[in-house]
Amino acid sequence: MALKMVKGSIDRMFDKNLQDLVRGIRNHKEDEAKYISQCIDEIKQELKQDNIAVKANAVCKLTYLQMLGYDISWAAFNIIEVMSASKFTFKRIGYLAASQCFHEGTDVIMLTTNQIRKDLSSPNQYDTGVALTGLSCFVTPDLARDLANDIMTLMSHTKPYIRKKAVLIMYKVFLKYPESLRPAFPRLKEKLEDPDPGVQSAAVNVICELARRNPKNYLSLAPLFFKLMTSSTNNWVLIKIIKLFGALTPLEPRLGKKLIEPLTNLIHSTSAMSLLYECVNTVIAVLISLSSGMPNHSASIQLCVQKLRILIEDSDQNLKYLGLLAMSKILKTHPKSVQSHKDLILQCLDDKDESIRLRALDLLYGMVSKKNLMEIVKKLMIHVDKAEGTTYRDELLTKIIDICSQSNYQYITNFEWYISILVELTRLEGTRHGHLIAAQMLDVAIRVKAIRKFAVSQMAMLLDNAHLIASNTQRNGICEVLYAAAWICGEFSEHLEESNQTLEAMLRPKVTTLPGHIQAVYVQNMVKLYASILQQKEQDGEKEAAQEITQLMIDRLPQFVQSADLEVQERASCILQLIKYIQKLQVKEVPVAEEVIALFAGELNPVAPKAQKKVPVPEGLDLDAWINEPPSDSESEDEKPKTIFHDEEQRHSRHRQPEIDEEELARRREVRKQEQANNPFYIKSSPSPQKQYQDTPGVEHIPVVQIDLSVPLKVPGMPMSDQYVKLEEERRHKQKLEKDKKKKKQKKEKKGKHRRHNSLHTESDEDIAPAQHVDIITEEMPENALPSDEDDKDPNDPYKALDIDLDKPLADSEKLPVQSHRNAENLKSPDTEAPLVGKKSKKPKKKEKKHKEKEREKEKTKEREKKVAEEGKKGEDLDFWLSTAPPPSSITQIQSEPEGSTVLAEPEENEDTKKEEQEEDDDEGKKSSKHRKKKHKKEKEEKSKDKKKSKKKHHHSEEEPAESVQNGTLDDEPLPPMSSYCLLAENSYIKMTYDIQGNLQNDSQVTVSVIFENKSTSFLKSMELNVLDSLNAKMLRPEGSLVHDGIPVPFQLPPGISNEAQFVFTLQSIVMAQKLKGTLSFIVKNDDGSTHEKIDFKLHFSCASYLITTPCYSDAFAKLLESGDLHMSSIKVDGISISFQHLLAKICFYHHFSVVERVDSCASMYSRSIQGHHVCLLVKKGENSVSVDGKCNDSTLLSNLLDEMKETLSKC
Repeated sequence: MALKMVKGSIDRMFDKNLQDLVRGIRNHKEDEAKYISQCIDEIKQELKQDNIAVKANAVCKLTYLQMLGYDISWAAFNIIEVMSASKFTFKRIGYLAASQCFHEGTDVIMLTTNQIRKDLSSPNQYDTGVALTGLSCFVTPDLARDLANDIMTLMSHTKPYIRKKAVLIMYKVFLKYPESLRPAFPRLKEKLEDPDPGVQSAAVNVICELARRNPKNYLSLAPLFFKLMTSSTNNWVLIKIIKLFGALTPLEPRLGKKLIEPLTNLIHSTSAMSLLYECVNTVIAVLISLSSGMPNHSASIQLCVQKLRILIEDSDQNLKYLGLLAMSKILKTHPKSVQSHKDLILQCLDDKDESIRLRALDLLYGMVSKKNLMEIVKKLMIHVDKAEGTTYRDELLTKIIDICSQSNYQYITNFEWYISILVELTRLEGTRHGHLIAAQMLDVAIRVKAIRKFAVSQMAMLLDNAHLIASNTQRNGICEVLYAAAWICGEFSEHLEESNQTLEAMLRPKVTTLPGHIQAVYVQNMVKLYASILQQKEQDGEKEAAQEITQLMIDRLPQFVQSADLEVQERASCILQLIKYIQKLQVKEVPVAEEVIALFAGELNPVAPKAQKKVPVPEGLDLDAWINEPPSDSESEDEKPKTIFHDEEQRHSRHRQPEIDEEELARRREVRKQEQANNPFYIKSSPSPQKQYQDTPGVEHIPVVQIDLSVPLKVPGMPMSDQYVKLEEERRHKQKLEKDKKKKKQKKEKKGKHRRHNSLHTESDEDIAPAQHVDIITEEMPENALPSDEDDKDPNDPYKALDIDLDKPLADSEKLPVQSHRNAENLKSPDTEAPLVGKKSKKPKKKEKKHKEKEREKEKTKEREKKVAEEGKKGEDLDFWLSTAPPPSSITQIQSEPEGSTVLAEPEENEDTKKEEQEEDDDEGKKSSKHRKKKHKKEKEEKSKDKKKSKKKHHHSEEEPAESVQNGTLDDEPLPPMSSYCLLAENSYIKMTYDIQGNLQNDSQVTVSVIFENKSTSFLKSMELNVLDSLNAKMLRPEGSLVHDGIPVPFQLPPGISNEAQFVFTLQSIVMAQKLKGTLSFIVKNDDGSTHEKIDFKLHFSCASYLITTPCYSDAFAKLLESGDLHMSSIKVDGISISFQHLLAKICFYHHFSVVERVDSCASMYSRSIQGHHVCLLVKKGENSVSVDGKCNDSTLLSNLLDEMKETLSKC
């Protein structure tokens, strides 16, 4: 054995390690592939050995080869062997190789599950760490499911090193196994308050990444993140948190009010540019969400803009880019704040970096106004001439058009100037945006009627100089403008001055070199032009001139008939035959102009892009039905349809290629060489071109002539846009003088007005009137158009599965699987199983089945209600934190807080706003847990719609009491406002109202919500509430408190402010109503000093407060009544004048019942107590009376409930 070990050690001395492999690859540059192939063969031999050190060395070399691009998937099993090594250095090599080459498709990856679990539970923290790091690279859904519980356990490890890695890898686990998010989230939330900053930072990273895609699920964490933001000194953690708040603010605008102050403090204090940028970004998002809700936000905007100016002026290109990016976000909501920095943005257009120039262009788009449009476009046109590279020049062209055409040409005051700009842009060569210029020419000519004459004259000029434009005939090139020019000259030919000249320009032979779609427009519009000329000649009596024009058309049209484009051929052929027929009529001296011009009468309006898609399908038309009979199955698949053109083309192509022998090829080669030798422009090849170039004397002395490209090409007759700038200034000056004259006349008529005000008047955009009016033409749509389809979200988005409500309590089915051994005691013997099988084989009766189903549904309903209650409670916590008061501590464990931190009143809010918010907070307690019940109810009722169409539903809400009565049709009659809060006590200092709700989680607890309202002008603090316990009811106090101790109220009350606190009471019996005496003591603080005050009260627990609104099916209700386990009682109330609908609403609202079924003036109702008592009612309404028959498990509870109901109904 010892000899074998020595031999193995000696062999390893001669093995190649990674260094040798790298050195060998560098030494074999010429035959690298061959050398690596040899190395792979050696590695394969090494992997066959039993020595783990040799295998680890081989895997290490394979890892390097994989980085060079070689496939090492064949060694996956060997990699797993090295991963399972006991020595850390080998294990690390194995995990590194696995992280590089393992993926979801790796077959042997399932074998790693137990090994990774073993490493995760290793006492050596480095073994655990390397397993977590490697797993993060190759985790699959199966691995995530099997190991999620183990990783979650490591989140509570004693070592911060492990906790940090475990927290980070959970993000990958969530992506692969979304079901693990909910069970793991509470522990992940705990890590936000971990004492180690690294673990805390990791938790912030994970939650922020999750919240980036689904922010609404993480809104409840806002208070915790706010605390981190105000206490953390780690810039990267702050950046993540601030980014998260930027995503949460649009969902909860109230959050913005809390964020503005700490964010502005950070902006003032931080020197880190990255943190500054994120703070500015979030402030912008906050102000957008608040919009007009925060009147004093202009200071914050100015602060952001000033800080961004510092970023833009920085020499660092990255900071400059980010500054422009953030400035564009401010521009959308506060354009005036950015417009003052126009000079800085224009300077960025001269930057060397193209991306910065493009960002500056985006900003200019939003900075445009009627005053500065011409100035900005003029500067952009200068940049167009100087621009290097077609990409940036095309972007400039696009931006000029976007700037001018935005908001239906809102900022253009002179369209002659805009047409001249478009004409100047046609001089750009090599652009791919000719179609944009053409589209603008068409749009302006169609919509601005006053400009048509000028537009037609300029288009005629373009057609006359088409030889300069038509040189670039590529698709979407600048030649596209000829499409617009030809259409405008044809459609509005009545404005042409030289019609004959324009027609001749359109009939030139050079036109046939243009793309087919442009030729087609030429052909169509030359007929319109011809019709206009023909009418003019006939009206003037020039018959010979008319015949000459006709002959010209007949002579020139054949060149279009021979076009390769089918559309051009067809149009030219039809038109040629039409004109030949016209010529025959002209010979007979028959007037034809009126008939020809009638072919093109009327205006063409634009058609909407989606018009065809929105055409409704006519009734009786089945688009899926066969038009002809479908082909029969008997036809053989070998039979193929005969092609008409394809085979012939192939036949012809075969004949067109005669075989060429070697002699013919040699002869052609000689002829070609002779032509090249005689051609002075052909560059001859030489044996050594480099040497010849170097030996050529005087090459470096050739002078380089600089061509001034800033001078643009000028086409005679075309307008220059610069002249319109001066004309526009003069026009505006005249308009201003006219307005000043009118104002002077008005001032003369009015006495006592000062004249100096006239000189102080500044011209606004609204004062500048445009020279031409723009007609906004709506695009035509078909009749009965269908609405457009919405774009669906990406179905393969991995974050879609993580859109999970994290506030719901965890169900048993959602808990992570924990691997455990089978317990032999739990296994049943065959003897005990036999009777069960026998029982299962019997078919249960239908009634039994239904009963079991209803029981299951009831259990599900209970679970849902518990979830809803907890969700509501969390919602209340967030709402309470977002209100003006600070977040309270838990009810059972209330901690005393320093005076300075207890009041967070916001001075900028007026009293009305505060009252409204407080009323919302008051109602939150009763809405949060019950308002959501309608969702569950609707789900059930949708399933049972077919069975019972007349079912009712109950919404326990103040805002919509009408809908709370029933599920069927509702009357339009509005319900009176109702409140479940009753007066508890009141004096000159304070008013107390309360509401009692049953606790869904505990059958012996109720929650009392008390609203404290400060009625005085003094400050109320140190409030303490104490209730004398009875044998049946006791107030739940914090641990360590005595029976007679009071509970501090967790807030203070400034003057005019109200707030809510909740107190929990435990009850033994709920069959009777009871009253508890209590006292509220508090300190009144004012300018004169402080005084101790107290107020006594009686807390009344009615039997109705122990009931919980619970939906019930009509068949389950009937079965409950038939069971015989319920006691019966009834009441009758006379003098009822309100409607039956209002009556039911009051019973539902005040006594927590739900309507099961309603027929005319009779309704069955149901409720359940916190201790499981069933209460069934049958309510009947007579002319002026109401009778209520009730059944319940407990007769005492029923009689007390009916007495309370009688008292409620007697007040109606």
